[in-house]
Amino acid sequence: MMTDPIADMLTRIRNAALARHDRTEVPASRIKAAVAEILKSEGFIADVRETEGEGPKKLTIVLKYGRDRQSAIDGVRRVSRPGRRVYVRHDRIPRVFSGLGISILSTSRGLMSDRDARRLKMGGELICEVW
Repeated sequence: MMTDPIADMLTRIRNAALARHDRTEVPASRIKAAVAEILKSEGFIADVRETEGEGPKKLTIVLKYGRDRQSAIDGVRRVSRPGRRVYVRHDRIPRVFSGLGISILSTSRGLMSDRDARRLKMGGELICEVW
């Protein structure tokens, strides 16, 4: 049994990017789809699709590469884990690599990037950091 499905998704994305794969598949859930949509809107992945087939639904995440197959994702870190939840106020949201990366937060208005949370002055659970 998997205890942290978000960490599993982030690990699959990290491993696929390091191996220079075009896409990766993860079991689908609403929170994973929301994280993937934020990564897409921030320009870290090219596309995300929900695919149905035999068995449970899956999210197909298409990775984004630049020149010389340089991945758009250099690193991913899970911050708040099931064993150690991390909550931040809007004025304490960390800047990832001086604004070159993003933090993803779970707020009372749903998942959002650190920029949106600061703009709306909303704190919440710090899900992960991507750079």
